[in-house]
Amino acid sequence: MERGFGSRAARGMRVAVYWIVVIMVVLIDQTTKAAAREVLEDGPRMLIPNVINLVHVENTGAAFSMGQGATVVFIVIAVAFIIGATALVWKNPNMPYYLVVPVGLVAGGGMGNMIDRIIDGSVTDFISAAFMSFPVFNVADICVTVGIILSLLGFWVWDSKEGGVWKED
Repeated sequence: MERGFGSRAARGMRVAVYWIVVIMVVLIDQTTKAAAREVLEDGPRMLIPNVINLVHVENTGAAFSMGQGATVVFIVIAVAFIIGATALVWKNPNMPYYLVVPVGLVAGGGMGNMIDRIIDGSVTDFISAAFMSFPVFNVADICVTVGIILSLLGFWVWDSKEGGVWKED
């Protein structure tokens, strides 16, 4: 691709979209967690009968409560991922938006949970599946999960096309 204004503009736009997604995820995640802590102070609530309950849980571990008490490790991992994701978007001005957005979802979710760990030493979880036994989770967890799935699909599609990041010359 031609180096010049077009390349810089493409990079700038993708980086802007990435950070808009990250910031939106963090804002929605932190707002819903604050609301959950406030509303669920008196106990669990039913959101959708027999489907979704709301219950306030403080999790010192990671997904599915693994790694209880490893707060510093999870903060370091989140920072490393956010730096890596930002660098990936920055260094690939031709990265398609269908990949920029899910990478932003993962980074935003990681940042949302990292903020909890830094401020409280634990992550606020509040969404509980009423129809099955499943760990309580939050908006950041949803964004990380959906973002990873969409990123894997996006990388697969991008790589299968001419000029994919993983193509060998």
